[in-house]
Amino acid sequence: MSDERVASSELLAARRAKLEALRAEGVDPFPHEFDDVEPIAAVRAAHASLQAGEETAASHRVAGRLSARRGQGKMAFLDLVDRSGRIQLQARVDELGAAGMDRLLGLDLGDLIGIDGTALRSRRGELTLRITSFAVLAKSLRPPPEKHHGLTDVETRYRHRELDLIASEEARELFVTRAQVISAVRRFLDAEGFIEVETPVLQPLYGGALARPFTTHHNALDREFFLRIATELYLKRLIVGGLERVYELGKDFRNEGVDTTHNPEFTMLEFYEAYADYEKIAERCERLVSFVASEIGYLGEFDFSPPWRRERLVEAIRTRTGIDILAARERDALASEMEARGIHVPKQDTWPQLVDELLSKHVEPTLIQPTFLLDYPVELSPFAKRHRSSEGLVERFEAFVGGLEFANAFTELNDPDEQRRRFEQQRALAGAGDEETQPYDESFIQALEYGMPPTGGIGIGIDRLVMVLTGRRSIREVVLFPAMRD
Repeated sequence: MSDERVASSELLAARRAKLEALRAEGVDPFPHEFDDVEPIAAVRAAHASLQAGEETAASHRVAGRLSARRGQGKMAFLDLVDRSGRIQLQARVDELGAAGMDRLLGLDLGDLIGIDGTALRSRRGELTLRITSFAVLAKSLRPPPEKHHGLTDVETRYRHRELDLIASEEARELFVTRAQVISAVRRFLDAEGFIEVETPVLQPLYGGALARPFTTHHNALDREFFLRIATELYLKRLIVGGLERVYELGKDFRNEGVDTTHNPEFTMLEFYEAYADYEKIAERCERLVSFVASEIGYLGEFDFSPPWRRERLVEAIRTRTGIDILAARERDALASEMEARGIHVPKQDTWPQLVDELLSKHVEPTLIQPTFLLDYPVELSPFAKRHRSSEGLVERFEAFVGGLEFANAFTELNDPDEQRRRFEQQRALAGAGDEETQPYDESFIQALEYGMPPTGGIGIGIDRLVMVLTGRRSIREVVLFPAMRD
């Protein structure tokens, strides 16, 4: 056994010995509760005006993880950390008694404790609680990550997020911010008259996006189900039913590659609004993201103030590559145009996939400030309504910031006969080898045949939005437990 593993084994053994010593003293190292705890940040705020050297009779009860210890004998100082912050504790033998002092100083870093204490400001200006009593709340049997360097191994941070959160105040703040983003999204939509709904995660037929699904088997029903790739088709059935403004915040699942912007399980917001088109949805998207940025106190490099920049997809590709995709509507013609300009052409790609290749490689990286890219070819958009003035296009936009796409929206197709034709086109693309196509969904067509009003809808990737608002470059940074390879 290596010296490092021997040392680790000895540390674990020493902590277990302390666990048994506590039990031998009649101390329960894992009690049931510790009521009436105040957040450390609230204690600090209550005494913000306290002057250096000033003491109070104000008593507070806090709890958290022991993160540092200084001194011994008759007086010592300890640091306690909870979700809201850190506070210094002062332990004195004349307050706790010799046995209590020994027990407190015998605890390990990482142990969870609760204390009652009175507030004072040390001579050095540090807000401090003088401990009047304490309780062990959970004995830590493994040492915490090293305090000053934290977790430097990225794999460990993602696989063991609990250690990342213990070691890094920045990591804790990030996921608090993520929660605030989601809360702000809900507040905005609720105030705008939308209702939050829940649609099936297990679906008999996947749809609403161009992606490969995960499949599973239901034993009792003896049939295959799919984890949803989008909530779109069910939400539009609710529009048919008369709910008029609906949204869902939840998990979608796509059986695709893992990289800095893709995780197989991710959080999406979709909302749909009767009597609106994609221009109305764009305006609402601007206001939503601007509101969220304001609510979390965003101070980054992007200006989310409406109105955002707008550019048409066809012109965006032409100005950056010299290719007019509408003049090369066949696969081979577009491939030739790309090859003539030295642009790589994946051999198996269909025409829509080649257009997406031009978009993702040559346009997206140039869209830095918030931008709507408008009016996509119909082949890329099986659920969007045909453009009212441009042949071969649909009323669709995607939203970009920092070169990252984070939203996709349409004037929704509500003609059931046209929707049936689009499904047939998708079926043909699947036959040509495209695995990421929309399957034929007769139930959805039948729902449209009851009549869906003019509708606008959007999907916003919450993980990517959080990436943008927190300055992170990988989706794994903003997902608590990302998918990882073995």
